[in-house]
Amino acid sequence: MKQVLHMLPWVVLTEGVGGLSAWLTREGMAALDALHQPHLTPPRAVFPVVWAALYALMGWGAARVAETPSGQGRKRALTAFFCQLGANALWTILFFGLGWRGVALVWIAVLWGLILWMIRAFADVVPLAGQLQLPYLLWVSFAGYLNLGLWWLNR
Repeated sequence: MKQVLHMLPWVVLTEGVGGLSAWLTREGMAALDALHQPHLTPPRAVFPVVWAALYALMGWGAARVAETPSGQGRKRALTAFFCQLGANALWTILFFGLGWRGVALVWIAVLWGLILWMIRAFADVVPLAGQLQLPYLLWVSFAGYLNLGLWWLNR
């Protein structure tokens, strides 16, 4: 029970950032339906389910790192966590909110690098915390394909 209570604020934080960025860009999300979609684009209902799971894994990993003793590794890992979380929210705004698909494509590459940094930093502190982020890296790789496809097909 104690571990769940420690994890909860981290999961709520990540879910909150994701939910807020989705809410702020909801009109842009709906506008995507009118665009040409790349092959392999899942139904729109898949995205919130996948993202909710990924944000929960992010929060769980961050909580595992945060419960370790203070030190440079912990500080670096949590810095990477917050940097990628902010970059994730910014990508949502660029892609959905502003419709800047080309800029978002460059930004998702930056996000991908930040996620990789977070995975390595988490793994240095708590190996499981790093492993929990692998689905996130895979999904953002797939999101990069979708971003590229939407940009290319709707130039």
